[in-house]
Formats: sequence, C-alpha cells, structure tokens
Amino acid sequence: MGLGDAAGAAAAIAAVLALSGCGATERVPAPTPAPRAFVPAPTAVEPSDPAPQPRHTTAELVRRTPLRARPGGRVLRRLGTRTEFGSASVLSVSASRGGWLRVATPLLRNHRRGWIRASATRLLGTDYDIRIDRSRRSAALRRDGRVVLRFSVAVGRPGNETPLGRFAVTDKLKTTDATSPYGCCALALTGHQPRLVPGWPGGDRLAIHGTPAAETIGQAVSLGCLRAPTTALRRLMRRVPLGMPVVIRA
Repeated sequence: MGLGDAAGAAAAIAAVLALSGCGATERVPAPTPAPRAFVPAPTAVEPSDPAPQPRHTTAELVRRTPLRARPGGRVLRRLGTRTEFGSASVLSVSASRGGWLRVATPLLRNHRRGWIRASATRLLGTDYDIRIDRSRRSAALRRDGRVVLRFSVAVGRPGNETPLGRFAVTDKLKTTDATSPYGCCALALTGHQPRLVPGWPGGDRLAIHGTPAAETIGQAVSLGCLRAPTTALRRLMRRVPLGMPVVIRA
C-alpha cells in the first residue's frame, strides 16, 4: 500500500506484504518465512441508516467470479471472496447495468473499473465516505454528506505525489508490531502509486495509515500514502465499512 514510507523498516516486511509501500513494480521474495505484519481488523457493524437508499452502493462477493472489461466482455481477472489480507471482498459499486455491476478493485490500474455479475454478490451500502484535500493536507470523514470527523494527513512529497481520484477501502488492518512504521493500523485502498522510487523494494498500494513520526502529519513527506493521527485512525477503524469511497482531490 502506500504502506511503506520508512525505507528500512518497510523493506524488512516488503516481501511479506502484497502492499507494503508506495514503491516497486516488482516484489522481493522473502528468503525465509516471516511473521505477518498486518492482520484484518474485525468488521465493524455500521450504525443503522434511516434513509432507505444509502448514498454509496457496495457489494460483497459471495462466490469467486470473473472481472470483465464490460458486461459479458473479456475476462480481466478473477475475484475471490477474500482479499490478500484475509478480509471479506467488499467492492465499491459505481454503476449498474442489466444485472451487472461496475466495481473498483486493486487488481486494476487507477481509475480503471471492471464489471461483475450482481448475482455473485450481496448488495450492501454506506452513507460514509472520506474526502481528502491534498493541497491542504486535510481529510474529512462524512456521513450522508455531513462531516463527522476532520483530521490532518501527511501526503506524498514532491516527485511522489499522492495520486488523485476516487478509490475505495479494501481492508482494515491492525499492525502486529508496536514499532511498525504504519502505526496502529491502516486502511488499505484500491489505488496504486504510479510515481515509484527507483529500487524501492515494497509494493505500490496506497493506504491511510498511522506513523510513529507524528510530527510529519500535515506535511508533504511520504512516498504517496496518507499518514494520519492515531486517534483519528482508531475512529476510522471503528466506523468505516469496507468498500467505502475515498476521494482524493488536488
């Protein structure tokens, strides 16, 4: 993910993670088995919404299914019911057409979407989303369009700017090491960092994660990920559902 802005520590776990930093196009295999750096957090039950229709549609996969370029089109990838971190596979839905759903997945490049059969899913929804202002280095958790939490974030440094666009939360992860460069926890996103550091040994996935270097929050210092305060992250971990949209604007 953009989980990996501290090069030394991140390199040590890069081989274990499919998303361990805003970094390399090739992964470095681990020479020996290593302990897991992340574990999925228990899925929070979102408070009941009074509105009959949620603002954002999400879909939990109930069986393995092909991801297609268009409804009935060529197969791009195959999606399982679990992510690489072991979370339930819950996808953000941006459109529907005749029994098909247009979804975001980290298996595709930024801003590209694929189509799956609605019959392979259990339709869900959420009124929550996160809006991030990259230039102001600020973020807001919203519910039904109303801000319920504001917090500062560190963003990508010049040359490794945090990508803009609409992404979604794929995993809510707790770190297993108190000294982790990702702090207490991380929200893995569907996005990727295309502006990679030469020789970077980690992955390229984006994330909103914690940091032991709290003084960097509010600055442009990361390799693309968003570093957030521990207090804000713990609230996000409790409240946001998988598949929730995250929009990053300039």
